[in-house]
Amino acid sequence: MSKKITCTFIVSFLALNSFAQNNSGEFHGDFNLNLQSYQEDLKIGSEAADEVILNNAYLNINYTKGNFATGIRYESYLNALADYDPEFKGNGIPYRYATYSVDGLEVTAGNYYEQLGSGLIFRSYEEKNLGIDNAMDGVRLKYSPLKGMYLKTFIGKSRTHFTYADGIFRGIDGEININDLFSCTTKTKAILGGSFISRYQERSNLIFKIPQNVSAYASRLNIIHGGWNYYGEYAYKINDPANLFTASSMNYASGNAFTQNIAFSKKGFGVIAEMHRTDNMTFLSDRSKSGEKAYLINYIPTLSKPHAYSLLAIYPCATQADGEFGMQFDVFYKIKKGSLLGGKYGTKFNINYSRINGLNNGSSFLNDDTKHTPMLISVKGEELYFQDINLEINKKINKQIRANFVIANQTYNKDFLEGHVPGDYGVLNSTILVTDVSYKIKKGHTVRVELQALKSKQLEYYPEHGGVYKNGMEEPAEGDWSMGLIEYTISPHWFLAIQDMYNWGNEKIEKQLHYINIDAGFTKGANRFSIGYGKKREGIFCVGGICKFVPSSNGFNINISSSF
Repeated sequence: MSKKITCTFIVSFLALNSFAQNNSGEFHGDFNLNLQSYQEDLKIGSEAADEVILNNAYLNINYTKGNFATGIRYESYLNALADYDPEFKGNGIPYRYATYSVDGLEVTAGNYYEQLGSGLIFRSYEEKNLGIDNAMDGVRLKYSPLKGMYLKTFIGKSRTHFTYADGIFRGIDGEININDLFSCTTKTKAILGGSFISRYQERSNLIFKIPQNVSAYASRLNIIHGGWNYYGEYAYKINDPANLFTASSMNYASGNAFTQNIAFSKKGFGVIAEMHRTDNMTFLSDRSKSGEKAYLINYIPTLSKPHAYSLLAIYPCATQADGEFGMQFDVFYKIKKGSLLGGKYGTKFNINYSRINGLNNGSSFLNDDTKHTPMLISVKGEELYFQDINLEINKKINKQIRANFVIANQTYNKDFLEGHVPGDYGVLNSTILVTDVSYKIKKGHTVRVELQALKSKQLEYYPEHGGVYKNGMEEPAEGDWSMGLIEYTISPHWFLAIQDMYNWGNEKIEKQLHYINIDAGFTKGANRFSIGYGKKREGIFCVGGICKFVPSSNGFNINISSSF
């Protein structure tokens, strides 16, 4: 197998190189290597890796000339990092493509990423931080027959690790820009779109007659007028029962979802209001792989703010495609320079509120009733999954000092969002404070200090469980945290950072631990090198509402990245 991979890589590279030498095209690409050691640490619960060091690496090589492009990506997992799916194992070239455009038609053969609308019924994408890569392998066509009219269609299979899922996807999408199509010069712009996707998977259930072709469709509308922007999309998916063998486990309910977004912005001010609802909208590339994110083929955009600060992101919200109602409001405001609150450089404010809760009487999936229809919009009295209200203030104090302050209050249904039994951890409410100050010592030299604090409490009581922990819980609460970070940067080449996360409020005294990390890096041109050592807590990591479990770890890490 390794010889075959090596030969394929060499032949592909030589073919690209020969083609480039004989044609005035251009090569570009990038490389990334991530090495991490794992050693046992009984206090934090980390395990040693049998290999001692685990590795993720990739190399992209692309060639373009005029309207033609081709490329490959080589990937290596020897073996994959501990927070990756262990199915990522070995070496290979899982991504290769060729594409060209002529007279409004674009043809792609091989691998490609694609999204229909906002992704409610189909999204093929890569997110390395989550270990997700469901690239399609097949053929895709894009065509613009008229100005303002855009069509695309594709067929292919979805990547899962180093193989492909059983499902065959056929999709089509159309979009019309009314103003461009009819040469309208009105201030209001309107864009209409529609999508259809179908998955074929051979029926293997000998007891139940489950559909071999499962389809979904969506329609969308985008209206733009001055500083206003509205986007709405509705999606529907026919019944897609799992490949199970007992009547009580089957589910023949259809699925549906909608998302609405309206925004207004002008100089110094902006507001965004969003809302979505999903009901039984999990769509997989293999019907038998329920619960495995590698097989997810659609995407429900999250309605919670993506926080960058450690303690603000310690309890992230995972989108519930099987059923949730969510809403989010964002207000941005910049106080003018020279005013009392704005000062010499002005002051920026951002107020954000988000809330995610369950559907009225549960989702169609949980009810297993084709006639059950949860209330379209319901907030009062529904089970709360997640809530976040936060205020962020960004202020440049003088030419040397810049500061960022955040205060937030979050409610996190740990039992539901992490799949625990009610009463294991309960519903957590946290108040978080963040201070982030940068000081420019001299040209090219900057020191940055972060101070964070999290105060946590449990909102529910389970005395009937007889749990030994506070409020009758079966498991100990992590409780309160503090975090401190100091970072020194010598631009444009060097940086050094030291961080300490301290779980001083853990109910178990032996778990009141420091998680210290030290990182240093060097950058020159397109190359970046970094090395670090430290401990990481066990937890949940999310990007865009899609989450993964991250085990605790203790060890060194090395990262090398380069581009050309």
